[in-house]
Amino acid sequence: MSTGEEDGEPLSPMARVFQLPGNDCCIITVIGCKTKINADVIRSGLNQNVFKHPRFSSKLFQSRDGLSWIKTQVNIEDHIFVADKDQNEIAEDGELFVEDYVSRLTMIPLDKSRPLWDIHILNVKTSDADAVCVIRSHHSLGDGTSLMSLLAACTQTTSHRDKATIPALKRRKRVYKDKVSWFVRLILAIFSSVRLIWNTFVDLVLLLAIAVFLKDTKTPLKGDVGVESSPKKLCHRTVSLDDLRVIKEAMSMTINDVLLGVTQAALSRYLNNFPGKIRLTAGVFVNLRPDKGIQPLADMMAKNSKCRWGNYFSSISFPISICLEADPLVYLSKAKSAMDRRKHSLLPALAFSSTEFIFNTFGAKLGGTLLKRLVSNTTTFISNMIGPTDEISFHGHPIVYIAPSVYGHAHALTIHFLSYAEKMVISIAVDPNVIPSPHQLCDEIEDSLKAIKAALLERGLL
Repeated sequence: MSTGEEDGEPLSPMARVFQLPGNDCCIITVIGCKTKINADVIRSGLNQNVFKHPRFSSKLFQSRDGLSWIKTQVNIEDHIFVADKDQNEIAEDGELFVEDYVSRLTMIPLDKSRPLWDIHILNVKTSDADAVCVIRSHHSLGDGTSLMSLLAACTQTTSHRDKATIPALKRRKRVYKDKVSWFVRLILAIFSSVRLIWNTFVDLVLLLAIAVFLKDTKTPLKGDVGVESSPKKLCHRTVSLDDLRVIKEAMSMTINDVLLGVTQAALSRYLNNFPGKIRLTAGVFVNLRPDKGIQPLADMMAKNSKCRWGNYFSSISFPISICLEADPLVYLSKAKSAMDRRKHSLLPALAFSSTEFIFNTFGAKLGGTLLKRLVSNTTTFISNMIGPTDEISFHGHPIVYIAPSVYGHAHALTIHFLSYAEKMVISIAVDPNVIPSPHQLCDEIEDSLKAIKAALLERGLL
């Protein structure tokens, strides 16, 4: 592709959302490595590959018609930063050094005169890694699914020199048994359609109510006005993916249901001493692509691809039940019931289409205001992504964990789950002025998972 303003590609409506004040979001991914990171090797690898990706080799251009992407010459040196060695020498606590470094990054905007990404190399030993690589990219470049496909394309498994293995799961379709008569199938189809329309209508009314006036309770988890501009503190915790799988099988639910149930239990424990009834809403991200898993990068970049690169996600409003239950399995049942109800609704796709319609018809200002109010009136976002099933290596650096998060939106708490190499990585991002210790939340999630597994073992269900 030639360089020049005439080649500009307009930003999609969702990309424009993330360029607005109050919604200016960045994805930040902390990657732990088993070995010290050779910055020269990383530079060499990026020099060979970054120009192949249009978003990572383009910058923003403001014209009379709005923002667009234009190709530019990428100087890798402008995008790679190595932590000062003197700072490393005085750092007694590797975790604290990494957390403080990442927190400072959340207050430094990406340079919009260049492609909107950078990489920070921290050769600091922590409890679970010998070095840390921090990758920042503006959310307008693409969503987590897109970026995970790019990471997979740039890595190999440590067991052999193949590309990373990431499952591309098809969405399950309901199949009726042949023995069911056509009349029964017709009745069920009519009932299902009516329920779908009704659920969508109710969810849409609720979404509008949240955007206009319906606010969550002010708890020790909810941020104040301006929280999107505050520094964020990130931490992570790793748990066994097998533990989640056995709970999933025992309770006949999905991994996502289990994670929401565990989160519901953890937040109930955290808010145990908060008086009164609590309304707490989480936005749960939904991938709108036809396939649930992450697709090969070449397929996502192909023209007219159904699983295309970009921001193709929406969210549902998930009510977190804050109540100390004597039986921890109740949290799972509540989460499954709430999610089953919301799966039978067209709201995620409708909300995505409505965002595009509002931005194209009424302009970015109105659309941005509605979205910011929708976020600020709720308490948190929860995301669950599928990562590589095998341990991977980035240019010869074996990866121990991948902990993604996002900042720049009006929440004091964001929770991300990512499966990687038989582990589930829990990433917590908080405003430390609201939530002083995100590690406590990680502890509560880990303890809640243990309590649920213990309850199943006690009843002989595992």
